[in-house]
Amino acid sequence: MTQQSDRSEPESAQQVPGSARQVPESAQQAPVSPLQAPASPQEAIAAALRRERARSGLSLTEVARRAGIAKSTLSQLESGSGNPSIETLWALCLALDIQFSRLLDPPTPQVQVIRAGEGPVLASARSEYRTTLLAASPPAARRDVYRVTAEPGHPRDSAPHSRGVVEHIVLCAGRAKVGLAEDPVELGPGDYICYPGDLPHVFEALEPGTWALLVSEYS
Repeated sequence: MTQQSDRSEPESAQQVPGSARQVPESAQQAPVSPLQAPASPQEAIAAALRRERARSGLSLTEVARRAGIAKSTLSQLESGSGNPSIETLWALCLALDIQFSRLLDPPTPQVQVIRAGEGPVLASARSEYRTTLLAASPPAARRDVYRVTAEPGHPRDSAPHSRGVVEHIVLCAGRAKVGLAEDPVELGPGDYICYPGDLPHVFEALEPGTWALLVSEYS
């Protein structure tokens, strides 16, 4: 797709008065930690824009093009130095396919860990058999099941999947650091974790012969 050049915008509506340092597009690719608490509304919006653009997998140039704003304006907003109008934020929400509220009150990523031997257990009356429900499937959800094998030294860094994907992992052997890229959790055999697959995430084996059961949930 041919990229369009930046379009000029009224400074009073889109830009911070005065000269603001432009942040290179390459510096905008790394998402902010979803657990970091911004100190001001501008920083909250900046963090949300960086997070949602990383989730979408779109470049700075492409989001600006879809929103009909200058790339330099989006760069300023993502760096926390911009003073956006409501119109600009609405345009960005449409470009990123998100609700307006996600820029002001973003949801906290839901990460759940159940260690081996924990969780509610149901036992059979006829045999030595027990079961623990780790995660119930929500209505209208589809789940794919995978076996994952990994060796130390080469972490698997995964870009965000499509919106709404949740990943469930039960570590079967070895040890691994698993979960959101900004805050992975060390797991041992039998441990369970679930996390949003539409945020950057990682699977890093810590011992030889590590393998796990992975369930990807799509709604």
